[in-house]
Amino acid sequence: MLAQAIPSPASLYTPIAVGALMLFVIYRRVRRSFGRQPIHTKRMTVRVAIFAVVLALSMLSGLQDVRLAEGVLAGGVAGAVLALLVGLKFTRFEIGGEGQDVYIPNPWVGAALTALLLGRLAWRFLVLAPMFGGGAAAEHAPAPGNSPLTMTVVGLTLGYYMVYYAGILLHHRRFKRQAQLA
Repeated sequence: MLAQAIPSPASLYTPIAVGALMLFVIYRRVRRSFGRQPIHTKRMTVRVAIFAVVLALSMLSGLQDVRLAEGVLAGGVAGAVLALLVGLKFTRFEIGGEGQDVYIPNPWVGAALTALLLGRLAWRFLVLAPMFGGGAAAEHAPAPGNSPLTMTVVGLTLGYYMVYYAGILLHHRRFKRQAQLA
């Protein structure tokens, strides 16, 4: 009976490792939303491909519940429109000190998307926390991974950054072409 009450060290390390990884990813995402950012075409191409694959894999949640896939699709489309109409419009492009093409993203758009995603994930964690503790509250909590709104926010973030980075790559290609003609 006592052995069941004491959690194993491995079960304690997993949430700590996942939490540390999430903090690192969030730090990198926030850092890319402020100040001058050099354009690395290979890295951005890989990012666009990764966002497209993750968005497509998120659509597979429709196998569990079609509302989840609809949420991802609606969020992805809304994110793409947001990137085209707001994100790229308010992004400034400059030539850096070494003659390298750089972009300066609008910090409000990136910060708002990050805050929205973190807020929704924190809310889902707080709602699902009683499930893991057991008790009477666990009976009334929604099933994990069964939230169309959360999937919409995830789709919004993925769609935005996929189209945003693709737009930056298109601008960079035009910039290079104009520089060769001049």
